[in-house]
Amino acid sequence: MNLNEFKKKAAWAALNYIKPGTVIGVGTGSTVFYFIEALSTIKHLISGVISSSNASTLLLKEKGINNILNLNTFNSLEVYIDSADEINSNMQMIKGGGAALTKEKIIAAIAKKFVCIIDKTKKVDVLGTFPLPIEVIPIASSFISNEIIKIGGHPKIRKNVITENGNIILDIYNLNIHDPISIEKKINLLPGVVTVGLFALRGADIVLMGTNNGVKIIKK
Repeated sequence: MNLNEFKKKAAWAALNYIKPGTVIGVGTGSTVFYFIEALSTIKHLISGVISSSNASTLLLKEKGINNILNLNTFNSLEVYIDSADEINSNMQMIKGGGAALTKEKIIAAIAKKFVCIIDKTKKVDVLGTFPLPIEVIPIASSFISNEIIKIGGHPKIRKNVITENGNIILDIYNLNIHDPISIEKKINLLPGVVTVGLFALRGADIVLMGTNNGVKIIKK
């Protein structure tokens, strides 16, 4: 069974966490695209969707899910379905491979339940093998890069990427993140950082992991 099959299994399992008549948050990424496909089969049961990116919005509309709502009109959501680039045993994640980390973090913050859908390769002991994304204001890239070097990371500007907020992404390589909460707080305090793709302060509540033996459900 290939990775896409693992992703599909996790994505379809997420339908079990959607309450009829509610507005749901939808993330970004290849696993989420499978979820959107699954969601289209019950689109008549939901009231609307908060999308985390233009890419997800486009796919939602292609699948006939047209009630895309404005995040600013909501202070709370029942559930947010998204994937992760890496996740540890404490349900803390690295996200932002699709450059949508800021909106993803806002939606996660207002969601009562964060359901993370992954294939089995995303589970790690220590975060940091996947480069940690940071969305930064362009004029701050040099300063932030120097500060990241001080804590052991190797920053690189992601080429040919401008976020939906008009900013750039610094990808941080070779940073072993043994204390995700501390690192998240430290980086977020740097002037010019919009947000960092560490989801440690607000991690997942439920993980649905596609494996050879079906979907493994992990709860806090």
